[in-house]
Parts: sequence; C-alpha cells; structure tokens
Amino acid sequence: MRTSRMVAVATAAVAAAALVAPNTAAATPTKSPVATGYGGVVASVDPDASAAGIEVLRRGGNAVDAAVATAAALGVTEPYSAGIGGGGYFVYYDADTHEVSTLDGRETAPKSADDKLFVENGKPLPFAEAVTSGLSVGTPGTPATWQSALDRWGSIDLDEALRPAERIASNGFVVDSTFRQQTADNAERFSAFPATRALFMPGGQPPAVGTVMRNPDLARTYQLLGREGVEALYRGDLAKDIVSTVRHPPVDPASTRVVRPGKLSTEDLRAYHTIRRDPTHVRYRGLDVYGMAPSSSGGTTVGESLNILEDTDIKHASQTQYLHHFLESSRLAFADRNRWVGDPAVNSVPTRQLLSQRFADSRACLISDSKALTSPVAPGDPRDPEDCADTGTAAPTPYEGENTTNLTVADRWGNIVEYTLTIEQTGGSGIVVPGRGFLLNNELTDFSFSPVTPGVPDPNLPGPGKRPRSSISPTIVLRDGQPWFATGSPGGATIITTVLQVLTERIDRGLPLVRAIAAPRASQRNGAAADAEPAFLAAPEAAQLRALGQKFATSAEIGAATGVERLPDGRWQAAAETTRRGGGSAMVVRAG
Repeated sequence: MRTSRMVAVATAAVAAAALVAPNTAAATPTKSPVATGYGGVVASVDPDASAAGIEVLRRGGNAVDAAVATAAALGVTEPYSAGIGGGGYFVYYDADTHEVSTLDGRETAPKSADDKLFVENGKPLPFAEAVTSGLSVGTPGTPATWQSALDRWGSIDLDEALRPAERIASNGFVVDSTFRQQTADNAERFSAFPATRALFMPGGQPPAVGTVMRNPDLARTYQLLGREGVEALYRGDLAKDIVSTVRHPPVDPASTRVVRPGKLSTEDLRAYHTIRRDPTHVRYRGLDVYGMAPSSSGGTTVGESLNILEDTDIKHASQTQYLHHFLESSRLAFADRNRWVGDPAVNSVPTRQLLSQRFADSRACLISDSKALTSPVAPGDPRDPEDCADTGTAAPTPYEGENTTNLTVADRWGNIVEYTLTIEQTGGSGIVVPGRGFLLNNELTDFSFSPVTPGVPDPNLPGPGKRPRSSISPTIVLRDGQPWFATGSPGGATIITTVLQVLTERIDRGLPLVRAIAAPRASQRNGAAADAEPAFLAAPEAAQLRALGQKFATSAEIGAATGVERLPDGRWQAAAETTRRGGGSAMVVRAG
C-alpha cells in the first residue's frame, strides 16, 4: 500500500532524486494483484514488503527467510497493523518432509492478570478506554516467532533477514492516502503520547500524501535485534523500556485522556516462548486442509465449516444456494467456537471433536435449503453430538480488532509460509515505546471482559500468562500430498469467513485464486445479521438470500487476503487483493 524511497529495484538516479525532493513520490516496485513465474513468489498488502521478500529469495533464501523479511518490512510500512510490538501465527509447509508445522506466536497476558483484568467497580471497562491503555498490552510474540521460524526452518540469520526492513525504515517510504487516513482516524489518541505524535504526526498533523515517512528509531531497533538477537527485546534494555512504557504510560501532561497503567513485568517478557503446535487438519473434497490450532480459533472454525459443507454439493448448486450454505455453515461453527475455544493451556478445548465429521454432520442437519437459521444459534456438544441438537445458551461473538496483516510466500524448492501477524486495533494501543520506533499491541482486548453470556462458561476470560483467543486463520491446502494453494487474511473475526469463502470459491466454484480473493464478501458470525460488502449486496443473489431469511448489515470492506498457488506446469502464482486496502502486491522472482 505504501512505497519506499529506496528499494532494491529502484535506480540510483531515482533514489537520489527522492533524497533531494522528499515530498515527491519516488519510483516504486510495480504493484500487481497477481504474479506468475519461477523461483518463488510473495504476496502481501504492500509492494515494499513484497519486494523485501523477493530480494531475500533472489539471494538464495528460502520461504521462511523471505517471510521474516516481508513481515519486518510490514512493521515499517504497515505499522498500524503489525510490528515487533505484536504477535501472530505462522504456518509452514516443508517440501522435503511434506509436513505442515505451525508456530503460535500469540501475545500473553501478564502473570499477574486475572479474570477481572478489565473490570472496574464491578463493571467491564468501556472498550475504547481498555484499548488505549497499558492494561491491553500483552507480551509481544512477533520477534520470538521470527527467531523460532529461522532457527527451525530458515537458512539465514535474523540480522540478514532484517536488513531490507532496516533500510526502508532508515530511508523512508512515501505516505499514501490509506496511511494518512489511518493516522487521521487515530490522531486524537496518538496526540496523547509525545513519542507517538512525534513519529506519526510530525508538526502535530497527519503526514500529507506523497511526503516521506522515516523511522530511524525502528531502524536502530532492528539493528539491535540483528546484532544481539531477540533476547534484547525479552531480557535487555529494550525489555525494560517496554515494561516501563506499559506500567507508566508516557502521556502528555497536557492531555486529558485517562490512560490506565498495565501490569506487564520483565519476568513476563523473560518467560515468553512460542509454541510449536500440531496444525488442525480436515479432509475436504479429497484435499488435506491444514490450519492453526487453538489458541487461535481459525483452524477449528474454518475446519468445522468445511466439514459441515462436505456432504452438500455446492459445486453444482446455484450461486444463491452456495452462498446460503456458506453463511449457514459459518453461523453454526461460530456458535461452537464461542462456547468451546480458548487457550488450551488453561481451558480443555475439544479440538479433535470440533473437527470430527460426526460432529459436523450433527450440525449440518440443522441447515435448510429454504430457510435461514435465526441467530444467535446455540452451540452443539462436540464431545457427545446429537443429530440436529444444540446445547445450552447461545453466546454472541465479541468484537475483535480488524487491522491485522497477512503474507504468503513460496520458494523455488516448494516450501510455503502462510503468516498472519497483528497488533490488534488499527494503531494497537496507540503507545509507541519512546526511542524504539514501534507501537505496542492492544491484544489483551481480544479476551472477553466478562462472561459473554452470564452463567455460561466462557473459555476466553483473561488469566495469568493466558493467550487470548484469536480468529487468525492461515491455511495451506494439499492435493495428493503436494501443495496446491495457501491463503490467509486480516479482519478480526471476519478472517475466518474470508478464508472460508476463498477456499470454497477456489475449490468448489472453480474461480482462479485471484478472483476468489476479489469476490464480494459476506460474513455470518452467529449474529442477527451478516456483514456484507456493497458489491455483495448489489448482486441479484442478495435479494434471493433475503427471501430465504438471511439478514445483512453493510460493511465497507471485509478482509484483505493473499495467497499462492502451485500451477500444474510447476510455476508459482501469487495473488492479492485487486481493490481492498488499495490493492495488494503479488511479486515473483522470475516472471514466466
């Protein structure tokens, strides 16, 4: 979405001109939603980030190396969506072993947290007040994820992987309309923190489109991590700076904003570790679909939805019936997700049972071709499924921040990375660590502040060291044991439905991957109405779906997916959004 002043593909003359005239947009990598060829591919929302990944692939790096480089660059050009102050989930296909592995790099609550973390005077805090506070900040997992991935599967060290991003942070990128608008949307809360204001609103105003945004503090932070490793963030002076910022939020004395301190400690940072989890796995139309297990709800909810659809011929159904069954399957799966999924270190999550075909069949029989279900639908019991039965009281889906980012990488050897990372809300907590150049997350607001439904067990309440439930859904699809395609998306709880829609559009409806990503979207999450984009509501099927009882609320935009696909002739194809978030950036090492 944004463009750097100096990237590997820019000429020296253009770079020099940009340095002389910093308010003039510089030459940038060509931005395209699809790229096909050889040697490896990268898809992300941003051309500078995709170019960083391609640079690493061209130098002989593998998909893991390129994914870390791309993610680090997104921390520069997409700082309101991701960065080293956040966390994420990393899914990897190994071409040598034909195995899919995952890393849980989710943020964790402080050891001192309890289920009343966001409760004051017996009442849950207003969401907006919780977001912009130290209370919302979890221990960052992104740096540890990068190091864990490189240690296990990479071929270069962290210092080398960070160099393209360090260069972009030092030299700058050109502000576009999205960056300016996101800054303007957060201007009031950013202005409460001098370090945030100085970095993102020089002169006290959002930067103008076409001006150059530099982040020398982040460049130095990347240099520190490259030189000393991520232990610098979890044990060194940087860790002390993070803790001090959380426990004593650096609020402008002139600000009237009340910013509550958090409880994060240096012990919390020292104790952090990623978790290598078994991926979720379902068979769908003879394919193997792998995703992210809890603490994310993405793999279980996407997988259950696919299992619900397994015995329905949505390939040959009308477009209306296809969309109807798509919406109903996610409605039911979200009912079960809300009741059963949380951090498996704390809660007994019935992952295997949620992904069983027996349980899905017991839910699928609730779906009628002629009439939509009425939400909220009550959950089923995956441990003791009964046909067409539900159990207990329905639990609505709580709000999740939507401004995550996603990237997909494949290399010349056939390895694939599908990686979604986030700082939660647009702009995270709004708090920049002074002198360090990055925003802290507000990930702990993904917890339920209080039980969603009084009297019903809620697996997503805060707790000591607990990981909040996520909807992140990085997904890899194998056909006959070989990679076919991979996809993922940002979008809060709509991530699950976005990925599900891309999967079914590609697998069942036969759309090319770039068209499956571009298709108008709707998202039913066991709510009274499904969110739907204007293009979806403008289609003739919308009226037909309403006649079946489907209800819709307008949403300007849902998700921003990326993906890669291995074509029958051996070429790779990368795909990204055509218009959402200004369009994504797909790149290939060698076009052909």
